[in-house]
Amino acid sequence: MVFNYLKEDLLEGLIIPFDKPYRWTSFDLVNKVRKSLCNFYGLKKLKVGHAGTLDPLATGLLILCVGKATKQIQDLQGLNKEYIAEITLGATTPSFDLETKVDKNFDTEHIDISYIQDKLIKFVGKQDQIPPLFSAKFVDGKRAYELARTGVEVELKPSQVEIYNLEIINYNEPILDLKINCSKGTYIRSLARDLGCELNSGAHLTALKRTAIGNYSIEKSFNIDYFIKNLNLS
Repeated sequence: MVFNYLKEDLLEGLIIPFDKPYRWTSFDLVNKVRKSLCNFYGLKKLKVGHAGTLDPLATGLLILCVGKATKQIQDLQGLNKEYIAEITLGATTPSFDLETKVDKNFDTEHIDISYIQDKLIKFVGKQDQIPPLFSAKFVDGKRAYELARTGVEVELKPSQVEIYNLEIINYNEPILDLKINCSKGTYIRSLARDLGCELNSGAHLTALKRTAIGNYSIEKSFNIDYFIKNLNLS
């Protein structure tokens, strides 16, 4: 992909898909792109926002909106999502992912691929899902993860989400790789937790990549290093 737009194009509004790096926050990527574009085009300020947060431990598609295109953020956030998830069975963590250490271990000898397939059926369709305590949900004006990291226990209200399809890519005990098509607001970490319970075991998310948002795909997104390098050379 080549980024060859005029300053006027930028200000009028652009939607730019990126592949967010591991350990970067969504705002890290926004700030990096904003700074690079301002430097290259000689702008003192530029509106840049993202259409749907990705956790630092997740990678993949993050849509950035520039200039007047920031008005489209809400519409883009409402699009369906596709993820590739690696879920480790037999262990849980307080954050439902690798942000926190394993707190409990469970047996997995009774689990095989057919048993997993039977249990996955329950998760297809509309459902009420309880978000992780380590999430960006607001509780009394504070982010839930801020309270969770200080040891404060809070009760999060369930949100209605919809999972359209769950496909087993591979199961090599205890690692399960899933392809997930779902609505906005779906927490894959919560799905991992709930699946572990349904399997009479435990589970947590150990890797996550967002591969599509609506018609936008990871295959047609920018790598940030490539973007900056080619922007400077253009």
